[in-house]
Amino acid sequence: MMKKRYANGGMAACLLCLALLVSACGNAGNNTNNQNGAAQSSSSAKPTGEQGSPSPKFPRTIQDAGGEVTIEEEPTRIAVAHWGYSDSILLFDLKSVALTLPFTKEQSVLETDQYKPYVDKVNELEIVGENTEVNLEALLSYNPQLIIAGNDTNSAIIDQLKSIATTVVIDESETDVWGDWPSLVTKLGEILGQEEQAASYIAEYKEQVADAKEKLADLQGNVAFVQVRDNVVYLQGKKYLTQYYDQLGLNAPESVIIENGAEISLEGLSKLNPDHLFLGYFNYEDPSLPALTDEWEKSAVWKSLSSVQNDQVYGINGQLALGYGPIGNTYGLKAITNALQ
Repeated sequence: MMKKRYANGGMAACLLCLALLVSACGNAGNNTNNQNGAAQSSSSAKPTGEQGSPSPKFPRTIQDAGGEVTIEEEPTRIAVAHWGYSDSILLFDLKSVALTLPFTKEQSVLETDQYKPYVDKVNELEIVGENTEVNLEALLSYNPQLIIAGNDTNSAIIDQLKSIATTVVIDESETDVWGDWPSLVTKLGEILGQEEQAASYIAEYKEQVADAKEKLADLQGNVAFVQVRDNVVYLQGKKYLTQYYDQLGLNAPESVIIENGAEISLEGLSKLNPDHLFLGYFNYEDPSLPALTDEWEKSAVWKSLSSVQNDQVYGINGQLALGYGPIGNTYGLKAITNALQ
């Protein structure tokens, strides 16, 4: 057995040497052809840019509120100084992000079911500001490669932000986070080199709006939205809820305050007397916290409301549905449609 294996191994070795010799001769000609081909390919290659060859995503130059800002490399550590951008930035594929929140972390919506898919995909999430104030010490400790700010909201600290890292300052008069989050998502996609991600989310949202509008086309009566806090209730104006009134075609009650909204009392709500009433609770995630409407619901005035008598009062998460960002508005769109259809 040993002799047989040895003999076969020797013959195999001879055949292998012969094959390698033949291959080497053949490859000599092929290498010449390949070199010529490579030279031809190199001489005919198109430069990056408008002639058709794809340009790398970075470096890229962004037009911001102060002029042009060049982001040299794709950032992996991104900080958001504007508290209104936190909702939109989470739509993107990010490894690490630092957020400034409109409320404290404990009061935020980061732990809600709606945010969970977006929060979970981020490897590292830090909070560098609460209650609209940026914590510059925390921001510096986070060591961002890129900071995204707003020229109005962050006007007092722009120079300090720029001293920490490359900073893109979005012109808030052109990119209106409060009334047009798709414009912000588009701008963030441009900054991050994720334009397709931005366009995809916006397109999907528009499809959901169209579907919801069709489902609610035969809705009877008007609809009012109120923001419910612990000691105050605000009527939400049409101007700030265009995503529901205009895009879904909902009718608002007749009122001099319905356009801009205002703080409203139970008596004022009684005069408004909407057919459908959405209570946007800010304690939605923790009902043990107080809400002013808890007291209202005990009164005869409340029980006389048409929406109450017809069982057309709906509780929703006010921080999400009555906010201004894509994640919150997507939640609101679904919650409102499910309640009214």
